[in-house]
Amino acid sequence: MAKELKTKNTSSNDEIDLGQLFQMIGKGFNRIFRGLLSLFLYFKRNAIILIVLAILGALTGFGLNQIVSKKMKSEVIVSPNLQSKNYLYDVVAELQANIEAKDTVFFKSLGIDVEKIKDFEIEVAPVSGSNKKNLETEMKYLELLQSFENSGSISDIVRAEILDKSSLDQRITFFYKDASLGDTYARILMEYINSNTYYKEIVKTNTENAQDRIKKNDSVVQQINVLITNYSKKMLTENNTTEGRIVLDNEQQLNVPELFTLKNNLIRDTESKKLELERQKDAITIINFGKPQRILKPLYQKNIFLFPLVYIGIFFLISFIKYLNKKALEMGV
Repeated sequence: MAKELKTKNTSSNDEIDLGQLFQMIGKGFNRIFRGLLSLFLYFKRNAIILIVLAILGALTGFGLNQIVSKKMKSEVIVSPNLQSKNYLYDVVAELQANIEAKDTVFFKSLGIDVEKIKDFEIEVAPVSGSNKKNLETEMKYLELLQSFENSGSISDIVRAEILDKSSLDQRITFFYKDASLGDTYARILMEYINSNTYYKEIVKTNTENAQDRIKKNDSVVQQINVLITNYSKKMLTENNTTEGRIVLDNEQQLNVPELFTLKNNLIRDTESKKLELERQKDAITIINFGKPQRILKPLYQKNIFLFPLVYIGIFFLISFIKYLNKKALEMGV
């Protein structure tokens, strides 16, 4: 009998607990519904104000975009030659200082109106990536050099890497407002950068040396061709060769394979010098002179969408403060 009463009580308690649970769930849904309804009524009451604020914000953003002056820029990728990277940074700093000082005499000598260059700016920076990336690249270079240890190619690799490190590409950026004048003045300033007398003489001497080296290489190659031609003819007529060496009358033996190696080395050196002449026509070689392009700052790009959100956000903040103040008054605080 006691067991039956206990079982009935347990069933009754379970039914009460489930009923209370369903009631709590129902009340929760009612509160959520009332909250959504209150939110809907709030937006309905203030719909006109919100629409007006959104339109006003969009007009403000559009107007600001029209008022704010649009800046332009030209980017010039250059490669400093003959250890002129430090000179490049110094001359760019000099030009920027003259722009800020409005040096009339200096700019007049270049044919530039100092009044029209007042909004002009110039800066220079490496084209390469972050320092971490450069460090990883340098480690790869070292590993590459180690793999060529005791090899005849090591000198060529070291020379190529040193040249690559000493002629790291740089980006010169010109900022201005007038697209036509800005591009013209940027080209004038690039001519001024390459007008340094010292580097002009260095480039001239380097060009003369390279041309002289090419002529001598060509002359030696022609002589080697003559020797090889004579050797071929002699092989057809006589049999006086020993282990790849040609024996001329009353002369020392000549190593034919070494002649071919020397000829190939001279040809590679001539090709390198011709490439050097093309690259080093000026102290600062212009790789690419970019076209004028408009600078769009992220803030100005988003003005049309930003200001409506700002205005509506301020309205919500004011409404929330009013609501808190009302509740405080009701509680008698």
